[in-house]
Amino acid sequence: MVRADEQVAGGTPAVGSSAGEGPLRMMAVHAHPDDESSKGAATMAKYVAEGVDVMVVTCTGGEAGSVLNPAMDRPEVRENIHEIRREEMARAAKILGVRHHWLGFVDSGLPEGEPLPPLPEGSFGVVPIEEPIRALVEVMREFRPHVVLTYDENGGYPHPDHIRTHEVSMAAFDTVADAERFPELGDPWQPSKLYYMHGFSRARMQAFHEALTAAGLDSPYAEWLSRWDPDRADVMERVTTRVDCGEYFEVRDEALKAHATQIDPNSRWFAVPLDMQRELWPTEEYELVRSLVDSTLPEADLFAGIRPTT
Repeated sequence: MVRADEQVAGGTPAVGSSAGEGPLRMMAVHAHPDDESSKGAATMAKYVAEGVDVMVVTCTGGEAGSVLNPAMDRPEVRENIHEIRREEMARAAKILGVRHHWLGFVDSGLPEGEPLPPLPEGSFGVVPIEEPIRALVEVMREFRPHVVLTYDENGGYPHPDHIRTHEVSMAAFDTVADAERFPELGDPWQPSKLYYMHGFSRARMQAFHEALTAAGLDSPYAEWLSRWDPDRADVMERVTTRVDCGEYFEVRDEALKAHATQIDPNSRWFAVPLDMQRELWPTEEYELVRSLVDSTLPEADLFAGIRPTT
């Protein structure tokens, strides 16, 4: 794991990795529609506003997801969840200003029970992994991202599609520059950096909980904090890069609300006033895990070491 104040190992980027060709480009690889709006959305909106070309790749259609917003829990919604989630994703992408690509795999669902049942046949979590790797390599060679964002080895949380997204993203990052792999899918391209997206940390929840309580407001984090395993490490210990994006929290929230089947506008997602968020925690957090450019940690920019110098 790369730690703050260490120098990330540099190197000579592979063929096609120059940042001097057109705008900077970033790709965020997610498991389901709505993941892009709950993980790093304000960062994407910030970079879009700065002229960066951003693409979200969604690996599955989210077909197995439950309707989590009581106001949308109706028979006609449940019966057409696949089409509705595609429409929601299109609205969120427009709000964020990003390109969007469906990788085309089927949601595995979140297995429950003891013992856990097998994942559905043909779903993302069980198809031969070479299939999604190939599909993602093709998109990467066409879009040619300088920076790739994905989940850590735990998937951010242990959903089989999130873990598979991690596995596929890592393999594609290593494969896309190999001219001998999938030569029919286009010219090789080497992204310069790969990051894990890190969401809620204990430190962040604690800061918001204390501020809400001090202000006499209800805190949705008390139960989470009371159940937090004291031996569990906080993801902040892994964070190398914090992007200041508080100016774009409204955009993030609007993108979240676009996923109306998944996001209740009265839920804890929106419990902390935006001014309080900007004062206490105006950043989104990342862990740099692969770099072919020199970048001194800690960072404040995902394109550190890539942006052309003047």
